[in-house]
Amino acid sequence: MIDLNTPAAAQRADDIALRRQARKRVEMKMGFLVHLMVFVCVNGGLYVLSNLHDGARWTSIPLWGWGLGLAIHGVVTLVSLQGQGLRERLMEAELKALRERAAR
Repeated sequence: MIDLNTPAAAQRADDIALRRQARKRVEMKMGFLVHLMVFVCVNGGLYVLSNLHDGARWTSIPLWGWGLGLAIHGVVTLVSLQGQGLRERLMEAELKALRERAAR
């Protein structure tokens, strides 16, 4: 059991809590990225299938409906989702923001 009466132990407990919160927030951002990839693949496939068979332009219906859901999911989260080491950079950014918020 951690003795929270010592400053070092309290700091470690705070760090553990912050890391847990940061991990949860990063997973939410990664969930949006997966949602975006599925959206692009499925709607691209529907567009190709539509053009191969009858040329009807019915693909805009799922595109707009799902696009609204994707926008609701969080277009804002896309800004920071770039490059290699994404999870690590997001974790560090979340930890920094949470530490600054906790220091106030």
